Amino acid sequence: MLRAMHYSPLVNHLNEAPVSEESSDEDDKECETCRSTGANESSSNSDLSAENTCRPPGISNEDSCEPILSEESKVLLGEQIKQISMHFPPRLTACTWTLEYSTMKHGTSLRTLYRSMHGLDCSTFIVIKDTDGQVFGAFCSSPLRVSDCFYGTGETFLFSFSPELQVFKWTSENSFFVKGNLDSFAFGGGRGIFGLWLDGDLYHGRSHTCDTFNNDILSKTEDFFVHVMEAWALK
Repeated sequence: MLRAMHYSPLVNHLNEAPVSEESSDEDDKECETCRSTGANESSSNSDLSAENTCRPPGISNEDSCEPILSEESKVLLGEQIKQISMHFPPRLTACTWTLEYSTMKHGTSLRTLYRSMHGLDCSTFIVIKDTDGQVFGAFCSSPLRVSDCFYGTGETFLFSFSPELQVFKWTSENSFFVKGNLDSFAFGGGRGIFGLWLDGDLYHGRSHTCDTFNNDILSKTEDFFVHVMEAWALK
């Protein structure tokens, strides 16, 4: 049930304190881009072949204002992509998703994830499928990065398909949106626990109910193991 409102240069950060589990609180218009009035069939086909993006499975090219993916997600189905994108800020509902990091392509390393995000200036979307088959993750208004303290904005949220989509928005209780270092990163906090926490190997994770989002536990149990993780840049 959906809760209403209620996918380098790291050396300088090597001395930052770990984010451990015991840390303290801190749019009627046409949207087909390849059509042009009066163009002949050959020209249209040529333009379409030049496309370097794709609609997710389950979403037709005739659908307007839908996200476009740089490649197919190995975690989310087309309908799930459509559902979750409805909760993005309005400026991002028809954005392009670019896969910046995947454990299936890049291995399991938080350092590699940070490198893939370096230089980006856009919102990001993290989605995880754990070894129990549960799908969950987070939307962040900025790229993941090494930080001394929590960062982000009230647009940040957590979500879970369990199996129906649940979205956990900011409660205004605190501003503990995102924090990370070379050993782990976390979303949401309060009273020494995190809404979503992952270790430096991006393999072991943990989820608790936290004050920032008042979320349910995202995984089936508090502790989980990552099967696939993707990090998307939303542009």
